[in-house]
Amino acid sequence: MTEFTKLMLRLPTEAKTFVQNEARINGSSQNSEIIRCIRERMEKLQTERMPEMAGKMKSAI
Repeated sequence: MTEFTKLMLRLPTEAKTFVQNEARINGSSQNSEIIRCIRERMEKLQTERMPEMAGKMKSAI
């Protein structure tokens, strides 16, 4: 089971608007959109830094 940790987050207005719009378009919560963005970034960096680990990272997310 996934563990969760709370995080207080301050966003620039344009970032908050982006998250709100993406959540509305995708029918999801703003929290889910932020998590999606973070996971996409994590996967991208993992692929760039260590391509052989990319598959393992995907399964952990």
